[in-house]
Amino acid sequence: MTTHALTLYNSLTRRLEPFAPIDPANVGLYSCGPTVYNYAHIGNLRAYVFTDTLSRTLTWKGFGLTHIVNITDVGHLTSDADAGDDKMEAAARASGQDIWAIARHYTEAFKRNLIDLHIRTPTRFPLATDHIAEMIAFAEAIAPEHCYLLEDGLYFDTSTVPDYGRLARSNDDAGESRIDPVAGKRHPQDFAIWRTSAPGEMRQMEWDSPWGRGAPGWHLECSVMSQKYLGPQFDIHTGGIDHREIHHPNEIAQNQARCGCADTGANLWMHNNFLVERSGKMSKSGGEFTTLQTLIDRGFHPLAYRLMCLQAQYRSELEFSWDNLAAATTRLKRLALTVQALRDRAAPGNSASDPAKPATDAVRALLAGYRDRLDIAVCDDLATPRALPVLDELLADKRLSPADRLAALADFDAVLGLDLAALRREDLRVRPASATLDAAAVDERLAERRAARAAKDFPRSDAIRDDLASAGVEVMDGDPLGWDWRIG
Repeated sequence: MTTHALTLYNSLTRRLEPFAPIDPANVGLYSCGPTVYNYAHIGNLRAYVFTDTLSRTLTWKGFGLTHIVNITDVGHLTSDADAGDDKMEAAARASGQDIWAIARHYTEAFKRNLIDLHIRTPTRFPLATDHIAEMIAFAEAIAPEHCYLLEDGLYFDTSTVPDYGRLARSNDDAGESRIDPVAGKRHPQDFAIWRTSAPGEMRQMEWDSPWGRGAPGWHLECSVMSQKYLGPQFDIHTGGIDHREIHHPNEIAQNQARCGCADTGANLWMHNNFLVERSGKMSKSGGEFTTLQTLIDRGFHPLAYRLMCLQAQYRSELEFSWDNLAAATTRLKRLALTVQALRDRAAPGNSASDPAKPATDAVRALLAGYRDRLDIAVCDDLATPRALPVLDELLADKRLSPADRLAALADFDAVLGLDLAALRREDLRVRPASATLDAAAVDERLAERRAARAAKDFPRSDAIRDDLASAGVEVMDGDPLGWDWRIG
């Protein structure tokens, strides 16, 4: 059990607050999941690195946890508002594929991304399409006092709940500028609870309802599934900062209508900031975006991207560039090499291993100090940029044996999720998927080159280097971690 109080930033109040769980044995955490009409881009995935850090911290600090990540396989329009085309239906028409198959494909792709990033599997991945009956029942319960019917569906009247838009702080024209106008709406902020299919329109995903055949509005599913699996008021709701402006205020309005009270559904609302490129924030709307597979195909390990995210505080904007990713790879490689050396030295029977020694009071104090500093960092609103230098200090601390340092590493691995106990330096070698070179053959040639240099046969050493270069292999003689190579 860690000792410091966890403090988290609440977007609803715009301040840091001590975390006071409803039930410490079962913290309820709901994270807005992907709309599975396309692959997640790396900006989307930053949200799940953040949420995974939060869930790991909660577990490490001794809380029980129920974590829900929904899968939006229906009901999300091409904008956050109530006009435009349904993203799932549009993807099906563009590809000529069955919409259910599209949803399954991109759901599995998203789950593979999480595995590649060493993100823990949540308690449940509920599908929106499995909860249509509950959504209709929810809408029926709030419709008499809070909704009105237009030709294209059932709309929520935002004037019927207290303090609408408090989360977004957007009760002005600027806040409404992202909401497309719909003929007949009473207020610009009003949003669709149920969207009826247009006359003559045949959608692949549509259901019968009291308001006509159609599909639920995007916001409805999160209210329904969070309450079903976590209760009407739970601990933490997370999402990207773009959800703070429309989706989450609308979700709060639905929650308040359902309970007939001022409860918002979650005690804390937490949002990660954007991942940005020099051209602007990451977005799928332009049709071109960077996925995790793009990074892998360029030869980068997914955990290098995770480390890049951890190097920034989750509420700050993070710039993505290939140089930044390469720098994160180098840092991760240093960590992996150091841990690998400690493993070798601590291995039983290894002639180079340090003899085991009983822990002294001084050693126990050092280990407790590192754990305490990690605790202080993550308890300050998940300040992972402050935790990483503490990890560097721990691994370099010669006052501790290799076995002691590896034991202390478990705390950092548990919170940061970098899998350092298993990661090897070779895993981090930058080798694009298009490369046809055999890694073992390259390593064999490099061993020959090291032998030539040891024998001061520099012409042979240079010839091997030139042969490798002609095959597209850059030999990194200046690598401070020891000789390495990468595909140019």
